[in-house]
Amino acid sequence: MIRLDHVIEAQQFTREGLLDLFREADQMKLLVKEQGCTETLHNKVMVVLFYQPSTRTRLSFETAMVRLGGRYVSTENALDFSSHAKGESLEDTINTVVNYGDVVVLRYHKEGGAARAAKVSPVPIINAGDGPGQHPTQALLDIYTIQNAFHRVDGIKVALVGDLKHGRTVHSLAYMLGKFNVAKIYMVSPENVRMPEALTEYLDRHGIACEACDELLPVAHDVDVVYTTRVQREYFEDLTEFQEAYGKYVLTDEVMDELPKESIILHPLPRNDEIPFKLDRDVRAHYFEQVENGLYVRMALLELLLLK
Repeated sequence: MIRLDHVIEAQQFTREGLLDLFREADQMKLLVKEQGCTETLHNKVMVVLFYQPSTRTRLSFETAMVRLGGRYVSTENALDFSSHAKGESLEDTINTVVNYGDVVVLRYHKEGGAARAAKVSPVPIINAGDGPGQHPTQALLDIYTIQNAFHRVDGIKVALVGDLKHGRTVHSLAYMLGKFNVAKIYMVSPENVRMPEALTEYLDRHGIACEACDELLPVAHDVDVVYTTRVQREYFEDLTEFQEAYGKYVLTDEVMDELPKESIILHPLPRNDEIPFKLDRDVRAHYFEQVENGLYVRMALLELLLLK
């Protein structure tokens, strides 16, 4: 099994480590289905420190800890309801909250927050999203869902769709896909929100074929996974750029007709208008399976960090 001190970025995972973690997640799924809970982490406390809103990430981490027999203390709006509002630095906040728990799950509003926290923390830091940077545990559950759907990650073709410049989930997923022999990644986005150059260079070094394109429809027939995301207004300084990107990539009937019947649709959620509600009944819709898988993956990750 892999050994980790902190979970900061997707690049730190190896292929073998990912597959080990997924096997542990399979065991967690079985545990939840058969027992509901265990007492593995009965003597552990998790600190949940979120500077941005969250539904799935925060609640799944809290549920994961409870199902493992542990406890948690939580703040869901640290920007306004912590000493950050009084000018306290992130480092001072971390040096404070580590006295209350054995692991800190941190969502920060600026890129690099998790790395800053890890530098001063004696307990594991889990990056639960840092601004437009990364969201590695989301990528873990994304890859796990792909693995479950196809029984492999090697050889698949993926379309990453939407705001690829600010999308921390697509950043982490792309880095993690680089650990496998993925056949091709289509990067579908408007010109003004293309994938960061550092990430495309990383994929190139790992031998992953990538193609940037403006439209989803022409490539839909050639993909196994459509990973679509909302355009995040909060990261656009220029309203015109936001308006150019918003609503551009909706999974229309025309796109769905081109999409292979064996393909899957993923979304980190929340969604806006990119996936119509009627598609929830389509067998290719796996985004609520992603939500479920997030619990099992995060249970496995907490055990990995706290029982080492």
